[in-house]
Formats: sequence, C-alpha cells, structure tokens
Amino acid sequence: MGKESKRECQPCTGCCDGWVQMVIGGVPVYPGSPCPHSTGSGCDDYENRPQDPCGNFNCGWILPDSPLPEWMKPSSARVIVILNQLIWNGRPVELAVPMGRRIPPRALDWLKRFSERQLRPLMYTEQILDGGRFSREQQVFGYGPPEFQQDLLRWQREGKRLW
Repeated sequence: MGKESKRECQPCTGCCDGWVQMVIGGVPVYPGSPCPHSTGSGCDDYENRPQDPCGNFNCGWILPDSPLPEWMKPSSARVIVILNQLIWNGRPVELAVPMGRRIPPRALDWLKRFSERQLRPLMYTEQILDGGRFSREQQVFGYGPPEFQQDLLRWQREGKRLW
C-alpha cells in the first residue's frame, strides 16, 4: 500500500484571487479585486493570516480524502469546489465557483456526475460581466432533484446567503 502525498495549494491562489468572495481585514475580495496580501503565487503574510475566512476556508481539492481527482486542482480545472457548503434535506450540498467566467465543461460534467452518483445536490455559479469586467454578482445554478432547484430559487428570492 503506497503512502498518499498531501496535496498542496501552491501555485494555486484561486481563493486569494477573489474567485471565492470574502472580506480580508475589512477589504472586500472578489473577482478582479484580489486579497491585498496575494502575491499571485502565495500570501505575503501567511503566518499571520486571519482565521476567518482564510484559516477556516477549506478548498475541497486539498482536504484529506478529497473525492476530487488530481486533475481537479483549481489552478488546472479552473474551478474551486467547496464540499458540504450547506445541508439540504439531510444531504450535503457542494458549491462550485469558476476561476473565470464559467466552469469549464469537463469539470462541470464531472461535478454533475459526482452529484448524481453520490446523491449530493450541486450549486454552481457563473460570473456576471458588467462593462467587460467581472461584477461582484454571480448567477447561481442548481443541479439535483427538482425540489432542490426550487428551494434554491426560493432562497435566492428571499435573499438567503448561500455562502
């Protein structure tokens, strides 16, 4: 039995580049507005990064025993997957966010097949362009049972924060 190597973030900086929207030290981070500590190849103050959101963020690809295949590293597959983002009817729901405008077809197809096999609904987003630049707004899609998709639409109408 071979020893599995631990997956490493570097050189991926997708979460720091703003694809996963967050606030770092009062500074909004979103597509087109990366974390002020991002060097493009890492964090210039990693040892002092805030616990929330940085230390608490769990990229699905890097988690121990991740179900995501090696080729789904965000910097390669151009998608960040957050496993167990929320629970719907007792089932974990995954969230997939593109590193770019849309999730590439190969990655989205894999995620949909995973959703079907594991009976885990999927939320995924597409970046909205405004005047040729990425907006802070994203279009959200649901994949899974029709009831999940209806609930997702209702949550959006109600303004429920999904992540």
